Amino acid sequence: MISVLQLGSVDYPTALGLQQKLVGLRQEGRVGDVLLLLEHTPVITLGRNAKAQHILASPELLAQRGVEVFECDRGGDVTFHGPGQLVAYPIFDLRGFPSKSENRRTMGVIEFVRGLEDVLMRTCGDYGIATKRISGLTGVWTLDYPAAPGPAAPGTPVEGGDPSPINTEEAKIAALGIHVSRGVTSHGIALNVNADLSFFHLIIPCGIESKPVTSMAMELGRELRILEVAHALSRNFGTVFERQMLWLETLDALVGKDLGIPIKIPENLRKIHGDDDVSWA
Repeated sequence: MISVLQLGSVDYPTALGLQQKLVGLRQEGRVGDVLLLLEHTPVITLGRNAKAQHILASPELLAQRGVEVFECDRGGDVTFHGPGQLVAYPIFDLRGFPSKSENRRTMGVIEFVRGLEDVLMRTCGDYGIATKRISGLTGVWTLDYPAAPGPAAPGTPVEGGDPSPINTEEAKIAALGIHVSRGVTSHGIALNVNADLSFFHLIIPCGIESKPVTSMAMELGRELRILEVAHALSRNFGTVFERQMLWLETLDALVGKDLGIPIKIPENLRKIHGDDDVSWA
């Protein structure tokens, strides 16, 4: 069973502190597998492979737009989180998930990453958005549609009632970056639902200059309810990872006591390695 907590809007330091606390509790066997679902206040995060020059905006412009900047221990480069983007942080002990490979007994990191991409692709598919993987890259991408023949513009109804895609260009709709320590995962995935895509102009997303970023709202021509998408994402986690999903009302329902979440992230986080095993993006 996977316990699901929908936390609403959470600033990045608080969410990072919560993850760190839950990872420790999961490693000690004091909690089961947990899925955190939330939105972040505007923030740019730099993974372990990030290049500072991939932040294009000046500190003054970032301050003007209310965007904070943090380093973190996930894999990957630079990304943005903000309102309208559904973030999922799975705190899973991979040793409890069987591998589908004949060469392993338990799930490995690459298999976990492919599973996260599968969750995202299924969720987009639930809303009629066709997506794909791109070899050598992580995350989920929309298809590159040919220009529509005739007068019908993208986003207009077509036969069968489904709209044609608003955005006909291959674009990234979801990002992925994880960290694994002693078999337990943290960080995770970010699905652009109703996100303000102008924030992505402040960075080179994931260090990839040649491909744009899109959202479910952009693809469908309408906004969606975040909570509705969160339920769809949760269902797909259950399908892909073959677990029942149990939605909890509060953190106390998970651990039965105050977690003592730090309100600030540790200084020089990149230099804290401890028993960390691997990061991936």
